[in-house]
Amino acid sequence: MAGSGSGGDKTEAPTPKRLEEARKKGQVAKSQDLNGAVVMLVGLFVLGTTGPAMVGHVREIMVSALNQAADPSVVSEDGLGTLMLRIGTLTLQAVAPVAVACAAAGVAINAAQMKGVRVNLSLLKPEPKKLNPVSGFKNIYGPQSVFELVKNLAKVGIVAAIVAAALLPQLTTLGAMVGISPEQLSTALAGQISSIARKAAIAYFCIGAADFAYQKHRMLKQLKMDKQEVKDEAKQQQLPAEVRGQIRRRQMAASRARMMGEVPTADVVVTNPTHYSVALRYDGTSPAPEVVAKGKDLIALKIRELAAEHGVPVVPDPPLARSLHATVEVGDQVPEELFEAVAQLLAFVYRVAAARRAS
Repeated sequence: MAGSGSGGDKTEAPTPKRLEEARKKGQVAKSQDLNGAVVMLVGLFVLGTTGPAMVGHVREIMVSALNQAADPSVVSEDGLGTLMLRIGTLTLQAVAPVAVACAAAGVAINAAQMKGVRVNLSLLKPEPKKLNPVSGFKNIYGPQSVFELVKNLAKVGIVAAIVAAALLPQLTTLGAMVGISPEQLSTALAGQISSIARKAAIAYFCIGAADFAYQKHRMLKQLKMDKQEVKDEAKQQQLPAEVRGQIRRRQMAASRARMMGEVPTADVVVTNPTHYSVALRYDGTSPAPEVVAKGKDLIALKIRELAAEHGVPVVPDPPLARSLHATVEVGDQVPEELFEAVAQLLAFVYRVAAARRAS
């Protein structure tokens, strides 16, 4: 049935609109390995460029510390403060170039992979569905986690093999350095370590590039569309702006009507009491109460009127009403940080209802 144009298998490549919507939600192809490799390469480059200056700063730190420690005045408060300030300034001067370069490289490679910097605060909203232990177990022990484990082991093995291949031929040269001066030994070791680190970083970069290509392929596969979705999107794009706006208004009106139809099924409506109204329902089977309707001003008034018509308790609680309206969408469950306040509210409503039935 997939070829009939009525949906079915998702065989079509995602459209630019679908890709842009996914990017707004934070669903982009991104490789942490590529991030780490670029930061490592930049750090090694800057370290090689500023290495002599860094060694000079470290030498100055040691000389300054030993000279001032030999002076009895360093025991005083002023002398100790001067010593610590001097050491802190020299340490900052030594590590600042590498730290700033690595931070800038990390931001740049992340922005490049995400095609720009975008702040999406909706990703910070708590989702009770993510606390489901069944889905969490599948994420930990599912096929994807096994694949990631194999990939990480292969990654470590490849880098270790390259380091070993670069190090083993140098063992004879390192053994011949016995007896040379400390300055010559440090220079030779620094050169060998720098060469091995560069080779490992280049190998890590190749692994990161391959991982980024895989992540992009995986994301595009997840975003694939069926033929009907492509047709519907094409029709939406071909419609004039006025028609699209009218369709959106009708969709919003239909959604609002469905929401209002859920108000009579609510257990309680919590209000601001005039600006906000949030209808809650708890059937005892869900992990938390669900928001079935919410609104402000005129919509809030309509929710209160419907609740009064169908005998749904209306309870004023301004802080809770504002929090629920701001953080929970219709159809979502109450987040964990509001459990206690909502539980107290529902307990009060149930006690009042029980007392009325008894009387």
